[in-house]
Parts: sequence; C-alpha cells; structure tokens
Amino acid sequence: MMMLNMWLMVFIMFMFGNMIFVSKHKHLLIVLMSLEFIVLSIFFSLVLYLSMINYSMYMLMVFLVFSVCEGALGLSILVSMIRTHGNDYFQSFNLI
Repeated sequence: MMMLNMWLMVFIMFMFGNMIFVSKHKHLLIVLMSLEFIVLSIFFSLVLYLSMINYSMYMLMVFLVFSVCEGALGLSILVSMIRTHGNDYFQSFNLI
C-alpha cells in the first residue's frame, strides 16, 4: 500500500509538471522550472522502480548528470535571452 501511494505521488507530480508546462508557456523561466519538476518526478520514479527490482543505483547517477547538464543549458539560454532581449517573454523576439 505504501508503494502504491508513492507511485501515485510521482504520477501526480508528473501531471502537475506537464500541466504547468502546457499552460504557462509565456515565460522561459517557468517553462524551465516545470521541466526540472518533470525531471525530478522521473528521477523519483526511477528510484522507486530500481529499488523495487533490487537493481543497482548507478543508472541514477547517469540520469542526474544528464539532468544537470540540461538544467545548465536551459539556464544559459535564459541568461543569453535576457541579455539580448531584456526579458524572458517568448512573444518579445522573432526567430527569423
């Protein structure tokens, strides 16, 4: 029963992250925060799954390395966008 509650919590975290990602798409910072929340919920689901099958946790380190690289790349894009355009609105710049 405890494991089912934890899986339900991870699923709710994943759904909230996706709802924020879809609904708040005007600001880049909110989009990046929701993506990190989704990555955190996927990390928790991996922890639950790997502990359930008694597998080693080395794959979690690889996942964390890639998620940190993704966060650093998103933060660098945010900083360069704020330096060039002055804000993080998606509507304030043209892609062409």
